[in-house]
Amino acid sequence: MKQTIWGDKRYYSLDSYLKNKYGKKMYKLSLNGGMTCPNRDGKVDTRGCIFCSEGGSGDFAASPMFTITEQIEDAKQLIEDKFSFPKNDDSPRYIAYFQAYTNTYADISYLRKIFMEAITHPEIGILSIATRPDCLGQDVLELLSELNQIKPVWIELGLQTCHEKTADFIRRGYSLSVFEDAVNQLHIRQIDVIVHVILGLPGESKADMLETITYVSSLFVQGIKLQLLHVLKGTDLASYPVNSMAMDEYISVLISCLELLPPSMVVHRITGDGPKNLLLAPLWSSNKKQVLNKIQKELKDLDTWQGKGYQLPNAY
Repeated sequence: MKQTIWGDKRYYSLDSYLKNKYGKKMYKLSLNGGMTCPNRDGKVDTRGCIFCSEGGSGDFAASPMFTITEQIEDAKQLIEDKFSFPKNDDSPRYIAYFQAYTNTYADISYLRKIFMEAITHPEIGILSIATRPDCLGQDVLELLSELNQIKPVWIELGLQTCHEKTADFIRRGYSLSVFEDAVNQLHIRQIDVIVHVILGLPGESKADMLETITYVSSLFVQGIKLQLLHVLKGTDLASYPVNSMAMDEYISVLISCLELLPPSMVVHRITGDGPKNLLLAPLWSSNKKQVLNKIQKELKDLDTWQGKGYQLPNAY
């Protein structure tokens, strides 16, 4: 396979992007700001999204009982126990990732406190915040813009699908126009946007999924997370008869999605494993290493690649 700015992959992976821009691998630290979600507290709904676990998609995040600095230090230790780093490299190597629930859904003074605590930590290089597009008021946007002048800020938005019928079924709780406005407002402020898309949502065909990818590719979006649908214990989705995709089917759909992405779009995720103690289906996804190896083999063995080329965008 041709060696490119994408490394040995046919898509622009997060690892490749970080190494190109910062010269090294960086590690995400999952943090918990102790917030809830308007889809749970009654502002939009009380039931949450149909697929969302009790942990609010932050099942791997730290406990909100600890300060942000304490969470960072604990998460750092877990990584440093696994990997050794060059002793002469003291530049930031971590991404502070506020993952659980809706991380801009709080009083602005509290958001300022926790985000400043994270972004000013000397070993944090990037601040990544997962939130909903309907929780980005003017005061929040101004704060994010201010933070983005200190260090890069990424905003992760859970779109999941561009199809309103599916969005209603999964109880997303906002319209496509709200999402588009949030993306535009963040673009104006030069804040990178990462969009979460779920493949295999109930009732969606492969054509529907590819339509969502085409839609995301048309927007001012810098990154994407592609996630297969997990059925988890304790979710409303678990009470429905869901036909989860087989591994080969998922990989086929995934490759078609990757082929549609602009060459500059950073792919932050191509699968997911979910908490093993909660996972009901698909069980094959629990072996993440095996799935990733299978995906890479399928990509490498492709006789033809219908992607959009290897030209390095000027932005990078």
